[in-house]
Amino acid sequence: MKSTFTIYIVLICLLAAANEAFSQGCIAVRSGAGVNVGGGAVLGKGQWNAATNFRYFHSYKHFRGKHEETERVENGTEVINDSYFFDFLIAYGISDRLSVNFVLPFVNHARSSMYEHGGNPPNGLGDRHSTYSSGLADIRFGASYWLLDPATHAGSNISLGLGMKLPSGNYRAKGKFYNQGPNRDQVITSGLDQSIQPGDGGVGITFESQAYHNISEKLVVSALLYYMVNPREKYSTTNFRGSASELSVSDQYAARLGALYVTPVQGLGLYGGARLEGVPSSDLIGGDEGFRRPGYIVSLEPGVNYGIGNMAFSLTVPIAVDRARVQNFSDKQRTKETGELVNGDAAFADYLINFGFTYRFGMARHTVDVNDFTGSQN
Repeated sequence: MKSTFTIYIVLICLLAAANEAFSQGCIAVRSGAGVNVGGGAVLGKGQWNAATNFRYFHSYKHFRGKHEETERVENGTEVINDSYFFDFLIAYGISDRLSVNFVLPFVNHARSSMYEHGGNPPNGLGDRHSTYSSGLADIRFGASYWLLDPATHAGSNISLGLGMKLPSGNYRAKGKFYNQGPNRDQVITSGLDQSIQPGDGGVGITFESQAYHNISEKLVVSALLYYMVNPREKYSTTNFRGSASELSVSDQYAARLGALYVTPVQGLGLYGGARLEGVPSSDLIGGDEGFRRPGYIVSLEPGVNYGIGNMAFSLTVPIAVDRARVQNFSDKQRTKETGELVNGDAAFADYLINFGFTYRFGMARHTVDVNDFTGSQN
């Protein structure tokens, strides 16, 4: 039936949102936003959902506050991050309203810069080199619950989720830095930049909510809200010079609002929306000391979803329209001391590529026959 298929596609869209990485460069907003709710969004009792998601971004544009420092690219001193994310998710429906999930994430990062390898010209004597990191990131698991009974509220619903993020990813990964030492002639192995560490070092607690409303048989609006609390304040490591450095374990947040149009083409849905993601200057719990690059990204997000049988594919490309690197703890302290505004910089991407695949299997006690999910629009 049309209405059933529409709901199925929008829930796949929510699942795609659940697995996306909220990370766009030096603002280290890591993956995982919405994963708990989305992990069980399409499940009935006794059903399983297996999903994979691939994400990529190329960040290189520097912002200080909301001001873009275009001279960094013009002078060739920009910092370039190329980041790849691979998530593997498994979820199980305990009931038609309650589901649990587990996410195994992997990352691969490459960071190219001059300032970390001898310094930017005209004062630096270095040249451009790259550092790398890869491997297991921070494992996530959680549970979500639909507030309304899906059997009687198929056209609209809202869910709440609670989860945890474990510090399984290496947060003290090291790499080679060139042109170091007094004479700029040494190669040292030291701690990588915070933005390409596979993990953030904290045990995080996630709170989230997803909702959808079926306006018609072909148009559905959906929304997502997400916040991760990281109680740990900071940890010690080394920087590119080999000296001691303290990095912040920061909170993260995200929001998403959009609409899905189910086209006359069997199985095909078109998505359009907007999203906000970021790292706050101050955490809800714990202190704010240690280095962090707080900021936010606002993006317009076109996408496409295709469902066939119990499988679904999704592709979204959020395009940044507003970016800002806001003041961190030390920026605020120095501003107080000097009376002049101090605001560090960060590099951002222009867009993010997300591609996901989901497969639902297992028996479910549900009022809707599984054949209704094949894409039929009779």
